[in-house]
Amino acid sequence: MKDLTELLRANPYPGRGIVTGSGRVLYFIMGRSENSRNRIFVPTTDGIRTEAHDPARMQDPSLIIYHPVRRVGRDLVVTNGDQTDTIRDALVAGSDFRRALLGREYEPDGPHYTPRISSILHEDGSFELSILKRVAGRCLRVFYCYEGSDDGRGFFLSTYAGDGNPLPSFAGEPVEVAVPDPAEVWAALDPANKVSMYVWDNGKETIFNKNRGD
Repeated sequence: MKDLTELLRANPYPGRGIVTGSGRVLYFIMGRSENSRNRIFVPTTDGIRTEAHDPARMQDPSLIIYHPVRRVGRDLVVTNGDQTDTIRDALVAGSDFRRALLGREYEPDGPHYTPRISSILHEDGSFELSILKRVAGRCLRVFYCYEGSDDGRGFFLSTYAGDGNPLPSFAGEPVEVAVPDPAEVWAALDPANKVSMYVWDNGKETIFNKNRGD
């Protein structure tokens, strides 16, 4: 089991990251460009969405304006893109997390081809994670299913393994981590690149926004 804060301090640019487990979900976004950094998380009736902090500075909303979090019944869906809505629509129609993502792939932002990472937390504490990434010019879709527990542990996925050009995609299985205090995670993110963070802790929601002084 790894220390999440140590992992984040050692990595200036994991991109977007999700931690799920023990009834908790943590999702953060980072940015290298002015357009990516010009964002905040705002609450909605069923979760959160990204929004331009300064609308006058918004250049291209595609891939950066979306609903990262949506509650569907008693399930909590968290992703790094508009696949949140794909999963939500599938669940409403009686389908499931995995089938919804079989119709999606990595983001069309070459040369990075950012992976799509997704999570769903069920009412009983069980959860699923997924990463859709580009490998040898094709889309690799990987799914992980976990039983629920209350041992303070979670599993971490990020879009990138670190900084670079092109950005290297996350590799390997989700990393088992101790789920620390959210304020410690926020403090561990690179101060130049961090943008926003959302926390779900057994029904309690917290939002951190750098552009609002958090």
